[in-house]
Amino acid sequence: MVERAEGAEDTDGSAMLIPLHEARRDRREGPVTFERRELDQILKLYGRMVAANEWRDYAIDHLSDRAVFSVFRRTSEVPLFQIVKNPRLARKQGAYSVVAATGLIMKRGHELARVLNVFDKRLKLVEA
Repeated sequence: MVERAEGAEDTDGSAMLIPLHEARRDRREGPVTFERRELDQILKLYGRMVAANEWRDYAIDHLSDRAVFSVFRRTSEVPLFQIVKNPRLARKQGAYSVVAATGLIMKRGHELARVLNVFDKRLKLVEA
C-alpha cells in the first residue's frame, strides 16, 4: 500500500503529489548550506590565497539561519574573514557578505562572484 500525503492524488500508484507548502516547510527545517557552484568559487579563491601564503586554514559551518566559510591565517586564531550566506537577506541587501575579523562587513551583494572580488588586488603605479 502506498502512503499518501494529505491532499495528495495518486491515480495509478506511480506518483505521489506533495503540497507545495509541505515541501517548503521541510526544506526550511534543514541547515543553510553552500551549493556546489558556490563552494567551487570560494575554494578557487582559497587556493589562490594559500598559494600567495596569506591563508592557511578554513572552516565551514552550516547553521540553521546561515552558512559560514571562515578563513584563518593560523588554526588557533580567530578567522581573518568570513564568507557568509544568509538567505533571509537575499531580497534586501543580498544573501552573500564578506565579514572581517573586527565584524566590519567589507562587501555585501546578491552575486557571490562580485562579493568575492573584494579580495582581488589591484595593480598600482608606484613612483620612486
